[in-house]
Amino acid sequence: MNNQHKVLVLGATGKTGRRIVQRLAARSVPIRIGSRSAELPFDWENDATWAPALQGIHAVYIAYQPDLAIPGTVDRIQRFVNTAVEVGVQRLVLLSGRGEEEAERCEQVVQQSGVEWTIVRCSFFAQNFSEGIFLDSVLSGEVVLPVGDVREPFVDVDDIADVATAALIEDGHAGQLYELTGPRLLTFAEAVAEIAQATGRTIRFVSVPVESYTRGLRDMGLPEDVIWLIDYLFSTVMDGRNEYLTDGVQRALGREPRDFATYAQQVAHTGLWNTELVSE
Repeated sequence: MNNQHKVLVLGATGKTGRRIVQRLAARSVPIRIGSRSAELPFDWENDATWAPALQGIHAVYIAYQPDLAIPGTVDRIQRFVNTAVEVGVQRLVLLSGRGEEEAERCEQVVQQSGVEWTIVRCSFFAQNFSEGIFLDSVLSGEVVLPVGDVREPFVDVDDIADVATAALIEDGHAGQLYELTGPRLLTFAEAVAEIAQATGRTIRFVSVPVESYTRGLRDMGLPEDVIWLIDYLFSTVMDGRNEYLTDGVQRALGREPRDFATYAQQVAHTGLWNTELVSE
């Protein structure tokens, strides 16, 4: 890709987006940040911001918050894709989730756009334990989740960013659906145990019913759409449908995916998980 071809990164401050921005910047690729606080703001809730943010853009990384699985998202993705194509965008790269019917319908919208497309369909992010909703639990020494012995092939967000960056700026990825997983299947209890081993700390995993878990989230004041999503993920998607490995990282990058243990050791080395939360 010619370096004059600008890339719009939506969700540019999120786990995948900020890593993609870093990779594009390192390659001197012109970037436009897609966020409500950007100089040229982009807001999923305000269609009027879409076309201005898309002007002069060659490729778009589409990361939808909070998740493509949210009911009604397909229509919004369809309107966004229509706008992108109308203003001249040539390449779309969609971040998607495994085992989510609504997300797969969003994938189809992108696939039927008439421009170059790549789908990056991902398993559960390893970084949710260090940059997401589970960090405080890891720090407290007790990770409580509404999941049992179902196994998940946790994927490293750095692998996702590498694949998405390649799809945005390199040839050879158009028309590809890359389903990304890590190299091993782990239960959540096993993942927490690997974090504990890497840190040398005692970190317990506790399984609870999804109803009591979501009730606790509601008592904490979390938004209803986030609570719905967590309920959906743990009561529906975590039913064993994703208990298999794929070769998406290998096909896209020609290398093996990063292992969860490597992720845990790298984060532990930074000291992020060393300080336990002090209860008041």
